[in-house]
Amino acid sequence: MITPETLAQFKKKLKEQTVFGCFVKSCDGIFAETAGYAGFDYCIIDMEHGPISTDKLQELIRACECGGAAAIVRVPDISEQSIGKPLDLGAAGVQIPQVSTAEEAKKAVSLAKFYPRGERGVCRFVRAARYSSLEKREYFQSANDALVILQVEGVQGVEHIEEILAVEGIDVIFIGPYDLSQSLGVPGEVEHSLVTDTMKDLVKKAQAKGIAVGTFVDSIEAGIRWRNLGVHYISYSVDAGIFYEACRGAVKQFYA
Repeated sequence: MITPETLAQFKKKLKEQTVFGCFVKSCDGIFAETAGYAGFDYCIIDMEHGPISTDKLQELIRACECGGAAAIVRVPDISEQSIGKPLDLGAAGVQIPQVSTAEEAKKAVSLAKFYPRGERGVCRFVRAARYSSLEKREYFQSANDALVILQVEGVQGVEHIEEILAVEGIDVIFIGPYDLSQSLGVPGEVEHSLVTDTMKDLVKKAQAKGIAVGTFVDSIEAGIRWRNLGVHYISYSVDAGIFYEACRGAVKQFYA
């Protein structure tokens, strides 16, 4: 289980440098655990676009912890169960898709925090509280340090970014380049100037508010470029895609 000290170190690196991770869609913890051993700072366990069930989620969070990567869970929606359950299972944070307004941002933060910062459902007989072995006060205080990452992915979110950034409790604004490209009328063209210029503007606005920015990249070169432009939460590819590229490279090299 991630400790308050480890989470504090992750947040410090997020603020001062760059954290580097990948998405996990596999239901087998071997990829998430190996990613941690390889040096990834975090894994985003994908419950929005992946086939991961709740019982598999618990295993994947444990696998991340074994390998030394922070377990971030991308939830499918803004609801009490979707946000609260990963946190009950001990996730280091939640990543919430399709946030377009300040009202949605406030709701997401509130559902991820206990009083006085929110209204998350209360149960201390959960894995995050070490099944009640943690002292109550310690658990409820430390639980409120879990990361809240909001995905801004469409024109509506871009238009309301100033109001979203004003919401307290946000750790990262994550720009989804693919959904953003579709919203801007150039689906899939993540290197189109409409997309990159919009992203650069969002980065500047978030930096002015002291909030870290994240994004997804298909290549290491793109990751380095966005890191140099001030993006501190770089999510590189997906476990299955990384494995595919490694296999394809081996086959090409063997038959060269």
